Amino acid sequence: MKALLVFVLAATATACTVGPTFKRPVVDLPPTFRGAPSDAAANPTAFADQAWWDVFDDDRLRELIDMALRQNFDLRIAAVRIVEAQAQLGVTRADQFPTVDGHAEASRSRAARSAVPFALDPYERSDLQLTVTAAWEVDFWGKYRRATEAARAALAGTEWGRRAVATSLVTQVAGAYFELRSLDLQLDIATRALASRREALRLTEIAARGGATSLLDVRGGEQLVFTAAGATADLQRQIAQQENYISVLLGLNPAVVGRGASFEQHVRLPDVPAGLPSALLDRRPDINQAEQRLIAANANVGIAKAAFFPQVTLTGSGGFESSALSALLSQPAGLWSMGAALAQPIFNAGRTRSRVAVARAQQEEVVLIYRQTVQQSLRDVSLRGRCAAARGDPLSRRRDELSRSPRQRDQGVVSAARAGSGGTQRAPRAGADLQSPGWGLVILIVGMPPTSFDLLVARVRGEYCEMPGLRLTVSQACRLWHVDVSTCEMLFEQLVREGFLYKTETSAYIAQPTTRKIGDV
Repeated sequence: MKALLVFVLAATATACTVGPTFKRPVVDLPPTFRGAPSDAAANPTAFADQAWWDVFDDDRLRELIDMALRQNFDLRIAAVRIVEAQAQLGVTRADQFPTVDGHAEASRSRAARSAVPFALDPYERSDLQLTVTAAWEVDFWGKYRRATEAARAALAGTEWGRRAVATSLVTQVAGAYFELRSLDLQLDIATRALASRREALRLTEIAARGGATSLLDVRGGEQLVFTAAGATADLQRQIAQQENYISVLLGLNPAVVGRGASFEQHVRLPDVPAGLPSALLDRRPDINQAEQRLIAANANVGIAKAAFFPQVTLTGSGGFESSALSALLSQPAGLWSMGAALAQPIFNAGRTRSRVAVARAQQEEVVLIYRQTVQQSLRDVSLRGRCAAARGDPLSRRRDELSRSPRQRDQGVVSAARAGSGGTQRAPRAGADLQSPGWGLVILIVGMPPTSFDLLVARVRGEYCEMPGLRLTVSQACRLWHVDVSTCEMLFEQLVREGFLYKTETSAYIAQPTTRKIGDV
């Protein structure tokens, strides 16, 4: 027995681990991302290596992100899953070690009088036992070590999964907040447009009572008011929905969300270095999570292959048994037993071979998923890099770009401009003047004093598209828009280049008919 024990211990020390050894799959990585600057290879620094949270130049937004990282339910669920995976690793790893159990038993029995086969008087007997048993399935072929490897990879994958949830959460909160501030801006535009249209309707009604215009103009003004009121109500509904969405991301019940900087104050467009493609394999949570799944699938192949080989189990027990408690721990009361068992599968109709095939197929599947994840990551970074490059430098060159090639600033701005105009305005009479009583509705052009040059351009451009023949001077525009003369002149010159205005000999600007749409600018 001692020789068997020594043999088992020596064999355990030199035991092998069946199954393939994990190697990270080879993926075809380009030297730089598509669309990256020419000097990207010499600058391996990535945006993730920087203090990216400083990009959000809004204290309120930072507070919301911090609150979401502490209270979001998806993130908390991911954290609990890590605890679960840690416990599961402990359960799996315990199979590598012997199990030891203790038993204590006490009993008393009485035997009746017996005459067959010989006379026996009744008697009483006490039995006390105190034993310890041990069992150990020797991991010759590494089945349990592979299982521990798979459980450890599952734990690491769960941790990377939590990081992926956190990254996605930051993106969702920031995107939802900027969308909310955009809706606030659109609501402000629509509210001012509604107020100006109501004022214009009042002036039109006064003019109609004096006989200076017809009832048709009054009805047209009422329609514009109704349209603007409907747009305002719809924006309020969208804002409430967006606040509810943000509240859920924060782990709160639907409620009002506090605001920080206005939409126009978020003018920082930072440089976003992408780094090198090879760094993605060590940084991106989704890639690392896919790699850990691959490690677990590789270990499962070893677990399946270990079933081909014999399993060795050692058992042993020892303790004391006595009829009297005083003599229970004495040497004569001692007992022990020891044994070994070997089990070798002989025939199971190909079950073991099929399990190995299943494990290998799952491993190949995870390899393909890993490579697909890497390619998707390259696509994401390249797409964002091209979008960042298309933006050019931060707002230092924005106005120059607008003066050279006017463009639509933002879909939200244009939709707000159309919400302000309602898209149903009738064109004024050719040559109509700002002072004409029938066209006091010209105030609808501005709706609100714009708070930025870009917004002013988009607003005026949208209104002029639908009001050909309207005449306006620089001095009148300065009073309406509460801007200086140079800004008005720059605006008018840009609209002249775009073809929406032409300048008369008296330095007045008249909107001319055009078939171009705002999106064509």
